[in-house]
Amino acid sequence: MSDRPSTPLLDQIARPADMKGLSDAQLVQLAHELRQETISAVSTTGGHLGAGLGVVELTVALHAVFNTPRDKLIWDVSHQSYPHKILTERRDRIRTLRTKGGLSGFTKRSESPYDPFGAAHSSTSISAALGFSVARDLGGVVPEGLGEAIAVIGDGAMSAGMAFEAMNNAGHLDKRMIVILNDNEMSIAPPVGALSSYLSRLYAEEPFQELKAVAKGAASLLPEPFREGAKRAKDMLKGMAVGGTMFESLGFSYIGPIDGHDLDQLLPVLRTVKARARGPILIHVLTKKGKGYAPAETARDKGHATAKFDMVTGEQKKAPSNAPSYTGVFGDELVKLAAKDDKICAVTAAMPDGTGLSLMAERYPSRCFDVGIAEQHGVTFAAALAAGGMKPFCAMYSTFLQRGYDQVVHDVAIQRLPVRFAIDRAGLVGADGATHAGSFDIGFMSNLPGMVVMAAADEAELVHMVHTAAAHDAGPIAFRYPRGEGEGVEMPEEPQLLEIGKGRMIQTGKRVALLSFGTRLGETRKAAEALSAKGITPTIADARFAKPLDREMILKLVADHEALITIEEGAVGGFGSHVAQLLADEGVFDAGFKFRSMVLPDTFIDQASPKDMYETAAMNAPQIEAKVLEVLGVAQIGEKRA
Repeated sequence: MSDRPSTPLLDQIARPADMKGLSDAQLVQLAHELRQETISAVSTTGGHLGAGLGVVELTVALHAVFNTPRDKLIWDVSHQSYPHKILTERRDRIRTLRTKGGLSGFTKRSESPYDPFGAAHSSTSISAALGFSVARDLGGVVPEGLGEAIAVIGDGAMSAGMAFEAMNNAGHLDKRMIVILNDNEMSIAPPVGALSSYLSRLYAEEPFQELKAVAKGAASLLPEPFREGAKRAKDMLKGMAVGGTMFESLGFSYIGPIDGHDLDQLLPVLRTVKARARGPILIHVLTKKGKGYAPAETARDKGHATAKFDMVTGEQKKAPSNAPSYTGVFGDELVKLAAKDDKICAVTAAMPDGTGLSLMAERYPSRCFDVGIAEQHGVTFAAALAAGGMKPFCAMYSTFLQRGYDQVVHDVAIQRLPVRFAIDRAGLVGADGATHAGSFDIGFMSNLPGMVVMAAADEAELVHMVHTAAAHDAGPIAFRYPRGEGEGVEMPEEPQLLEIGKGRMIQTGKRVALLSFGTRLGETRKAAEALSAKGITPTIADARFAKPLDREMILKLVADHEALITIEEGAVGGFGSHVAQLLADEGVFDAGFKFRSMVLPDTFIDQASPKDMYETAAMNAPQIEAKVLEVLGVAQIGEKRA
């Protein structure tokens, strides 16, 4: 196609083995073409752009020096893996990224032998690399063989405790493995914390080409302006040694920092490490997120995640919004509450934009805390804020809150502390696929004694739930809501305080009752409309609460109907299971009452549009309609007229 970039050298590279004959100068050219191809591909698919652009040269260097897939290259989080995918036999499918039936936006074992370990959550790569190293030394057998183990981890991901747990273990075992610290001073949000400041100090005075040589008096290796500053360079080296000492105290040899966009530095270092490394080694590489594409470099998030965009201008092609996003509604309501109550504060884990807290951070910075990629710490921090008399909202994606579950149990629930959990990205999320789906929070939160669990059916309900959570001081409370736009309903002028454990009736009908929990209520209404054309008018109720259940409303639905169907955007073991437990305890099934529960299927659903994913899950209006007909014993007419 004419709008594709010219990539004559890249066109000759189908797999990393094809790079082995290239000169260093050709590898520089290959990196340039790879960057253009990455920009072009993401402009047509949308996705994570900035992270991949920041590691183009590093990707080329790693595949040129090492022998993948025998050598295990593990990308932490792996949203930076698009250039890697282009070089590893997937260029022909790169424009299917994050679409139904296409390439995953992350590394995925089932997709390619060049993806030895799947990811999408951060800070797992060092643990995985150590596992491969030990498996290699114990004689493990895999089809591609077991060679080197290389983890590439960002500075933002290094704030998670798991990365240090792995480094501590790796230093103890003293296995040969390579960790590349990809330091771009920029995770999704600007990185926070002492570690980030510490890394910044390591290169406060660029460039450091060969400071260890400088320390021995080889000042001539420094660029001209720095030669007079050799003494200062030695002083800086002492500061760097403190940093090097941090990693070296964990048992790692430390090299760096080096320029991650300069193949003249990357290639010799990687070749030397490959030839000489004995135990675990850490290479500190400096990169720029969004490198080589001006619209990404100048964006506040460095082009972290984009919709489809115009390659020339960088302008994103987003459909106009007819309704506010759930995330935006939460963020706006929280700021209104914070204006009235100086005890309200917010905690998030490296996702201030994604969780809608940017406005709170701007208006009330002393009460808004981004703890970095550290969900466990974030939850316990929120628990102690509550114990200290504050009213914390702990805002995390459902899929990320999983990482802090032990703390939810021990530090919040057992102590009955009033932490308010704002659970974003509930249900199926679309292009990010299974790794980011909020499938399990209804189950894992509803299991906890004293936990209140709500789900908003629409954006107006979310307004009520934010205010209800703020007013709830008797213990922990959670409310969940999906990614994306609301239903377009009229927003309330005055928020209501919901009665804890009380649902609401939507419409009254006969024979079958549909009890919805969350935003499937819209699809439930559509199903009811279709059923009315067949002479069936179901009752519809919005549960609002999975914990505590509205026992009175549910038992009345049972008493007045032949059948009850629950519908929720979560895995088995959640709302429907709690309803079934109630009905069993009340002896409802002894008389042959009909009950069905519509939940997400017992499988991980690959990326597609949310509508397609719910179609796969059999949870859209036509499937709800079919479930009603089935439970009532009404044959569905399958004939299609010509």
